[in-house]
Amino acid sequence: MKRARAKAGKQELIPADARASVAVDLGAESCRVSLLRWVEGKPVVTLMHRFANAPRMVEGGLKWDLAMIESGLDEGLRLCAELATEGIRSIAVDGWAVDYVRVDADGKALDDPFCYRDERTIKAERSVHRKISPDRLRELTGVQLLRINTVYQLHADALQGLQAGRQWMNLPEYILSQWGGARVAEHTNATHTELVELYQRQWCREIFSAVQLDLACAAKIVPPGTEVGRLQGALTELPAFRNTVLIAPACHDTASAIAGIPAVGNDWAYISSGTWSLVGTLLEQPRNGAEAREENFTNLGAVGDRICFHKNVNGMWLIKQCMEAWAAAGKTWDVKELVAAAEVAAKPQGLLDVDDPELMLAGRMLERINTQRTKRGFERLDESPENAPAFASLIFHSLAARYAKVLDRVGVHSGKRLKRLFVVGGASQNEFLNRLTAEATGLQVFRGSAESSTVGNFAVQLAVLEGSRDAVTGAYAEQVSQWAGLMVDATAVRLP
Repeated sequence: MKRARAKAGKQELIPADARASVAVDLGAESCRVSLLRWVEGKPVVTLMHRFANAPRMVEGGLKWDLAMIESGLDEGLRLCAELATEGIRSIAVDGWAVDYVRVDADGKALDDPFCYRDERTIKAERSVHRKISPDRLRELTGVQLLRINTVYQLHADALQGLQAGRQWMNLPEYILSQWGGARVAEHTNATHTELVELYQRQWCREIFSAVQLDLACAAKIVPPGTEVGRLQGALTELPAFRNTVLIAPACHDTASAIAGIPAVGNDWAYISSGTWSLVGTLLEQPRNGAEAREENFTNLGAVGDRICFHKNVNGMWLIKQCMEAWAAAGKTWDVKELVAAAEVAAKPQGLLDVDDPELMLAGRMLERINTQRTKRGFERLDESPENAPAFASLIFHSLAARYAKVLDRVGVHSGKRLKRLFVVGGASQNEFLNRLTAEATGLQVFRGSAESSTVGNFAVQLAVLEGSRDAVTGAYAEQVSQWAGLMVDATAVRLP
């Protein structure tokens, strides 16, 4: 499998200010704090701190442990300060979309944020659609209808009688605000709320009114690459954190991951592959015609005023859920070991509909898969840990087949003749799935950075600090791509 590499730029990229930068990537399974330093004019990216993250069922629902996340990030930043004696120039935060923190007048959290997988949105989705039709929501926003979207979660809050608070902010922007940044809604993250008007690129008053949400509770929308303030608080007692700028990058981790692909031309697509698989391409203008709406493609914000046109496909969530079931049954599989075993397993008979809503829910994944197989006329698989390779093979073949179908439609809607496919994110290291994807799609598949969100995060920071301050121009997007090309191979350095 080929590794994605950038073409050499017209000029050597060296920052005028040689201080370090920090990229924080909040993940639904792990959170990462990475440090970019310049050694003899070359970038060196070090993963300074990684800690596990997962929602937990508490009284009230499935929620994230906000205090744990903030504590882990504080530890990571302090480790960065110890190493970067030259000082830290900037910090930026990206993360998963749709989940948010409700805050009081002082900007403090009212409660731990709900996880998007909490089933409270099943009822909320039906209620929202009685107030404003799904067709109208799609027409206004261009966003894929998913019950995890913020609009349904905010309505679920109202149905539960939860205090709205002064404002709500998506998680990356909330973290920046706690470090001293202004309260903002970065555009790439805001689009995933299903509350942003597609062409005006501002909060949609019609939707807020229909769902009876208070527009005053939504923060001001800003473009990716916006400086939101300077670091404040206890961390500034450390010499490295004096005069550190806070930047809202592409706060949606997918938008950061796509910004981390140093590709040129108009013949390429992407899969941001992790818990979810985001399958699509970059566009200059949205595609929100009747067919795109019917097929539930999404138009999300991207760096440089562009559009991430893609479809959410289930991803490694399926494998993780199965692995948890096998661990509970007494067998803990290593991911690499399981992928290798799946590769030599027999080719599955019949494929899964990986986007079956039942397969989006937590728990009982082996049973859910077998239930679908039974309904579709296929034999049930042995659910014992010893048969894990057969389940994994089924999942990987099914994902590749789904990718192929979605990419075919991406080509139709975009008008592009796709030739290349860049796979980024943690699951890009799954060479078996990459090979199956190449076979299913007929595209030349390149493996991008497993930490592409971090690459894109740093690239946006550097483009802002070293280049254009206008973050909505084509020239700015080109600068981001050039910096990403410099970063993409620098992420190989890891601390133990």
